[in-house]
Amino acid sequence: MAYDASLGVEEKMGSLFQPDTLLPAQYFDTVCRKANSEPEKKLMLAILENAIDCFQKYIFARDGRGKGIFREAEDWILEENSDRLFSFETVCDALGFNPSYVRRGLLRWKEMKLAERSRPKNGRGSCGFRGVDVARYL
Repeated sequence: MAYDASLGVEEKMGSLFQPDTLLPAQYFDTVCRKANSEPEKKLMLAILENAIDCFQKYIFARDGRGKGIFREAEDWILEENSDRLFSFETVCDALGFNPSYVRRGLLRWKEMKLAERSRPKNGRGSCGFRGVDVARYL
């Protein structure tokens, strides 16, 4: 609360102890609105968790069902500027997350997993010869 420099000490002290004018209806509207929004936030968190779980679980799916689940989760995460009630951006905003930040993190995770999968596990080439230039012998 900013005080005017022209106010005297007594006026400043007196204003500290004046009750704020707030109607009971205003107080209860604020409290009830927060309490009533909790179920929606829990639902939104469950939707986000499910999408991320499907995105991570089915990234390397080979069957049509798994590929479809991954594609649906990825499409939902990547969709921008949607006006749908439960879009990725709307859900993130309602939960206090930055949608772009979450999206970038998931895409970085995907790139890392794809790179790990394409890299040979034992450091050898596909022929099994470490450090040998196979093309030289062909």
